Amino acid sequence: MPLFLQGFTIGLAYVAPIGLQNLFVINTALTQKKSRVYLTALIVTFFDVTLALACFFGIGAVMSAFTWLQMIVLGVGSLIVIWIGIGLLRSRDTMDNSTKVDVPILKVISTACVVTWFNPQALIDGTMLLGAFRTTLPKEHVVEFILGVNSSSVVWFFGISTILSLFSAKFNDKVLRVINIVCGAVIVFYGIKLLINFVQMII
Repeated sequence: MPLFLQGFTIGLAYVAPIGLQNLFVINTALTQKKSRVYLTALIVTFFDVTLALACFFGIGAVMSAFTWLQMIVLGVGSLIVIWIGIGLLRSRDTMDNSTKVDVPILKVISTACVVTWFNPQALIDGTMLLGAFRTTLPKEHVVEFILGVNSSSVVWFFGISTILSLFSAKFNDKVLRVINIVCGAVIVFYGIKLLINFVQMII
């Protein structure tokens, strides 16, 4: 699989499961005019992309420099990634219409920043998933992979905003369940791939 496409699928599986970011984008798309919908999608995408870059080039680059750290992160990270995927397969998310979205744009920016950069789970997941993959990539393919990851954020947030604006009446708990099942399966697959890389390092 081309590394851009691999990065895209990993990024999509990482960003698509329903969380605080997605609920805010979803509720905005269901209740606000299109100009606010796409502005919100742009803001959330910006913070998501910057976090991915920080996890990938920050901790990921550090891990690439130390073999022992690579092994620790690959071993622990693969298990965490698999656990995240299993959690998504078992989750029973429901639509949450209580999130307040009719707020000033500065509030949108601050909220998007907080739920991304100050969310311990997002930091841990991003570091373990993207940082671990950074250690398995040849240097000449690093940019190709992370471009795929970041492209998935753009496609997901703007895509879901557009689809929900057009078909809001059809979006329900069953759709959320399907999204989580698909993303959970993809994340488990890549977690197993990381675990295989870890086993190969110690053999």
